[in-house]
This record gives sequence, C-alpha cells and structure tokens, in this order.
Amino acid sequence: MGKISSRSDGQTHADRKFEKKMQFYELVRGAVAEKAITKEKQQRKRSRQKRLKAYDLSSLSEYLPELKSPLESGRAEFRLNSKTRNKLVLKEGNQLKTVIKHPVFQSDPLGAIYQHLQNTQPAIDEKPKRKDSKTRKDKTKKKKSKAVQSMEI
Repeated sequence: MGKISSRSDGQTHADRKFEKKMQFYELVRGAVAEKAITKEKQQRKRSRQKRLKAYDLSSLSEYLPELKSPLESGRAEFRLNSKTRNKLVLKEGNQLKTVIKHPVFQSDPLGAIYQHLQNTQPAIDEKPKRKDSKTRKDKTKKKKSKAVQSMEI
C-alpha cells in the first residue's frame, strides 16, 4: 500500500523537507548579515565624506594670495602614505624619547618647552603703529577751531 523508500540513506520525506528549510534559513541569515555589513560600510563612507566635506577649505583658496607651487621651488610634493607615515612616526618617537631623557626637560618641563619656543620662533617685525583716522580728524578739528578763535580776538 505504501511506497517503500528507494533512497539508500533512509531519510523520510519530512526529514528531507526539514533539511531544505534549514539550508534556506542559513542562506537567508547569511544574506541578512551581508546586507547589514554593506549597509554599515556605506554609512561609514557617508560619515567620512561628510567629515571631509566639513574640512574642505578649497573654496577659500580664491581669497588667499598666490604662492609658488612646490614644483617651482624645487621641492617635490610630500605625500603621506603608509611608508612615509611609519618613517615619520619612528623619527618623532625617537625625538620624543631624547627630549624626555634630557635633564633640563626633566627638571622643568614647561620651562624647557617655553625656552625652546622662544629660541625657535622667528622674531616679529613690529611696524610703528599708524594713528587712527579718528585721532587725525580730531586734531585737524582742534587746529581749525584754534585758528578761528585767534581771528576773533
């Protein structure tokens, strides 16, 4: 009356159906996880672009004075890639170690930093201050009023 299973593994129809459902659910779970990952990557990309857009000051370049390009000055452009970044980090790390070991820095860190800044900052050329236009106008008014008073006497 009933059909005898011709399968050699001995699984029933219900078992095979259950296995197919499990495979399907695994595929769905994988797809959902993959979509969540791509969505997160897109959100990171968007936020990074927004941050970069906030720091984009290229629109202000038209108001700045023109300077010689780095190629004209004979200096190649400095590009910060991973290799140069690693070199820079090593160089700065070694310099920091030598500064920390220095006895003047160990005795008075803030004083040493202040002294270093005083020695390395370029001298400021102070130009004589021009008098305000208001003070000039006041002086001219006073001179005119004195001239008028002397004529009246």
